[in-house]
Amino acid sequence: MGSYKDADPSLGFLTRKDTEVKLPRPTRVKNKTPAPVQITAEQILREARERQEAEIRPPKQKITDPTELADYRLRKRKEFEDLIRRVRWNVSVWIKYAQWEESQKDFKRARSVWERALEVDYRNHTLWLKYAEVEMKNKFINHARNVWDRAVTLLPRVDQLWYKYIHMEEIIGNVAGARQIYERWMNWMPDQQGWLSFIKFELRYNEVERARAIFGRFVQCHPKVGAWIRFAKFEMKNGEVARARNVYERAVEILADDEEAEQLFVAFAEFEERCKETDRARCIYKFALDHIPKGRADDLYKKFVGFEKQYGDRQGIEDAIVGKRRFQYEDEVRKNPRNYDAWFDYIRLEESAGNKDRIREVYERAIANVPPAPEKRYWQRYIYLWINYALYEELDAEDMEQTRDVYRECLNLIPHQKFSFAKIWLLAAQFEIRQLNLKGARQILGNAIGKAPKDKIFKKYIEIELNLGNMDRCRKLYEKYLEWSPENCYAWTKYAELEQSLCETERTRSLFELAIAQPSLDMPELLWKAYIDFEISEGEFERTRELYERLLDRTKHLKVWISYAKFEASAMVQDVVDSDTSEDQAQDYLLEQKKQCLLHARRVFEKAVNYFRTSAPELKEERGMLLEEWLNIEASFGDLGDVSLVQSKLPKKLKKRRPIMTEDGPAGYEEYIDYMFPEEAQTTNLKILEAAYKWKRQKVSSDED
Repeated sequence: MGSYKDADPSLGFLTRKDTEVKLPRPTRVKNKTPAPVQITAEQILREARERQEAEIRPPKQKITDPTELADYRLRKRKEFEDLIRRVRWNVSVWIKYAQWEESQKDFKRARSVWERALEVDYRNHTLWLKYAEVEMKNKFINHARNVWDRAVTLLPRVDQLWYKYIHMEEIIGNVAGARQIYERWMNWMPDQQGWLSFIKFELRYNEVERARAIFGRFVQCHPKVGAWIRFAKFEMKNGEVARARNVYERAVEILADDEEAEQLFVAFAEFEERCKETDRARCIYKFALDHIPKGRADDLYKKFVGFEKQYGDRQGIEDAIVGKRRFQYEDEVRKNPRNYDAWFDYIRLEESAGNKDRIREVYERAIANVPPAPEKRYWQRYIYLWINYALYEELDAEDMEQTRDVYRECLNLIPHQKFSFAKIWLLAAQFEIRQLNLKGARQILGNAIGKAPKDKIFKKYIEIELNLGNMDRCRKLYEKYLEWSPENCYAWTKYAELEQSLCETERTRSLFELAIAQPSLDMPELLWKAYIDFEISEGEFERTRELYERLLDRTKHLKVWISYAKFEASAMVQDVVDSDTSEDQAQDYLLEQKKQCLLHARRVFEKAVNYFRTSAPELKEERGMLLEEWLNIEASFGDLGDVSLVQSKLPKKLKKRRPIMTEDGPAGYEEYIDYMFPEEAQTTNLKILEAAYKWKRQKVSSDED
C-alpha cells in the first residue's frame, strides 16, 4: 500500500501520497508432470477416519449377554423394517436386510426376507442371484436348487441364471442334472453362445456323439454361415474329413444365396486345400464366383488369386487375375450402365482373354445401353462401341456376315433425321469395298446422301469413283453435292479442277462463272483466286484483267489491289521470242514488255491509292501498306522503275496516345502509330498559317482601338 502523510491542516484529513496498489502475482505451476505416488479420494477419507481423535469416533458396542443381543437384533430389525416401509422398491435395502439376517445365522428369517423381496420385484434377476448364492455359500444345495429352478422358470431369457444353475450342478458332480438343465434351456432356443456352451460341456466329458447331435440341432436353430463353419471345424478337429465335407456341402445347399455365402465358400475351399484336394478347391472357387453377386465377392477374388499363385499354372493365374478385373468392371457398369469408358475397358479385358462368346456378350450388353436422348453429344462416345464391335467381327472373329449385320443394325438405330455420323456410313462402305462388293458400297453411300448428306460422305464417295475412273459418276456426285450445298466454295473449286484435269476448258470456265454468280458463298476469296489462277494458267490475260475488275466491283480489299498489281507486273505476253529474231531485237522486245507491265501495274496502284485517299481516308494503315508494295514493285524493275514517284507519296509514321475507354470511364492511355500523308501535312500547315494571320489581324485592330 502507498504511504500517507499529513496534508494541508486546513483540510482536516489525510491524503494518500501513492494511489498505486500492487496485487500479489498468481503462482504458476512449473512442474506439471504427475506425482510418483497417486492419492485417491477414497484413501484420503480412509486416512481421515483412522486419524480421528478418540472422543470424535463413534463408540464400539460390546454385547455381553443374550438379552443385549436380543435387544440389538430387535432394534436392527426395526430399523430395516422402517426403511423398507419407506423405500419398498429399493432392492439394495432388501439385500442388506437379508444379508444381515444371514450374518446372524438366522437362515429362516433371511429366506423370509428374500421371499418378501421377490414378491416386490421378481423380475430383478439380481435378487435371484444373491438369494441362490447365499444358499450355496451355506451349503443348502436343495434350497439353492429350488431357487434356481424357480428363477429359470420365471426368467428363462436371462442367460446368467442358466449358467449359474448349470455351474452349481457341475461343481457338485451332478453331470446328468446339468445336462437336463441344458436340455431345458435349449428348448427356449437361446443365442449361439448358449449352444456352444452346451457343446463344450459335452466335450469336457468326451461325449463326442452327444456334441455332434447338439451341433445338428444348433445349425437348425441358427442357420448361419458361422454356425455351419463351426460344425465343420468340429468334425475336422475330430478327424472326420468325410463328415466335415458333408457339413460344408449341406451348408452350400442351404446358404448359397445368403449374404455371408462368400465366407462359407472361402472356408470350404480352404478346407479342401488343407486336405490337398486342389481341384476340388478350384471348382469351389469358380462355382462361388459364378453364383455370388460381384459386389460381395471382393475377398473371394483375393483368395482365389492367392490360391492360383500357389497351386495353379500360368494360365490359371492369368484367368484368376482376369476374373478379378472382370469383377471390378462388372461393379462399375452395374453402378452406371452408361459409363461407356468402363465398357471399353471391360471389352479390352475380354478381348485379351480371347473368349469369343464372352466378347460378343459384353459387346451386346454395352450397345444395349442406348443414350437417353436423341442429342448428338450423348451419342458421340456411344457410337464407338458399334465401331469397335464391327472391327472386332471383321478383323479378329473374321465373321463377315456378322460384321455386315452390326453395321446394318447401327445405321438403323441412329436417328438420321436429327443427326448422323459420317464415319459409320464410310466404314460400312469401305467394308463392302474390301469384300469386293462395289454395288453394296455404292448403295450404302447413296443411302447416306439421301438420308444424311455430309461433306465427308460426298468427298469420300467422289474419291472412290475418281480412283475407279468413273468421271460421269463424279460429275453427278458433284452436282448432288452442289444442289445440297450451293454455297460450298470447296465443292465448286474441286468440280472445276476435275473438269480442268480433263481439259474441259469451257466447262471449267462455265462452272466458275456459275459459282461466282451464287448469292452467298462461304469462302468467296478462295473461289475467285482459283478462277483467276485458272485463267492465268490458260494464258488469258485479258480475261484475268476482266476478272480482277469484276472482283473490284464487289470488294475493294487491300489484298485484291495488291494481287491485281502484282499480276500486271508479271503479265508477260511472250517471255521467249522466236529463234529467227536477233538477240538485240529480243532484248528490245522483252524491255518493251516490261515497260508495259510496269505501266499497267502503276495504273492499278494509282487507282488504288486514289480510292483509299478519297473513298476510304480512315484506312490509313492499308494505304501505307499499299504504297510500300508499290515501292517494292518499282524497285524490282531496276532502272525502269521510278522510286521517287512513290517516295513523294509515302506517309510519316507518328507515335500518338489515346485514352482507353471502359464502362467506368477512361482507364489510362495506349500508344499507337498514326500516318500523316504529304497532302495532310500541307493542309495542316495552311491551317496554321491561316490561324496566325487571323490572330495578327485581331491584334492590329485591337491596337488601333
